[in-house]
Amino acid sequence: MRSRARGLRGGRLALGLGLLAIYGLGGACATAPPREPDDLCSIFKQRRGWFRATRESAARWGVPEAVQVAIIHQESRFVAGARPPRKRFLWIFPGARPSSAYGYGQILDGTWGEYRRSVGRRGAARDDFGDVVDFIGWYGDGAHRRAGIAKDDAGSLYLAYHEGIGGFTRGTHTGKDWLLAVARKVSRRSALYQKQYDACRESLARKRFLGIF
Repeated sequence: MRSRARGLRGGRLALGLGLLAIYGLGGACATAPPREPDDLCSIFKQRRGWFRATRESAARWGVPEAVQVAIIHQESRFVAGARPPRKRFLWIFPGARPSSAYGYGQILDGTWGEYRRSVGRRGAARDDFGDVVDFIGWYGDGAHRRAGIAKDDAGSLYLAYHEGIGGFTRGTHTGKDWLLAVARKVSRRSALYQKQYDACRESLARKRFLGIF
């Protein structure tokens, strides 16, 4: 009986370790935020697909890579499934979310639907980094054409991103000091990212050409 009990305990232990291994592998496969979110070179070295996707978006739409990533940093801190926090009911119970914003770019349902119809990417997803940087490029191109915003003007692009292009042209952002402060922060981050990217762009492109990543 003791031998059988030891066997059962050993079997349960082995099963538990196996489950832990499976869950551990599953967690490792999940896309976590980059380890150094303030360093664009580090982000691109760690997330090789992100580098390719932002380059492709920049080539297609003309919005620089640094601007794209600065907006994503501000909106989600690189959390794929980010959503705005729920409101509280009676200060205790979780209620509805304030908007349908979701994903890396905190993009609303309606705006995302417009993008997918416009570019013919019906399967695009807001928790896919490559799809979101293409969206930001598309949106920045629209803001440039409709509101005259320079494609490398991260602060103004962010204001149009937040208020909508129509809202930006009407000046709905002008009385929102908190939003103007956020836009300045995005502008500073974009400038920092651009300086970093200028120093590593050739190295990243060379490794890509050589098939290192």
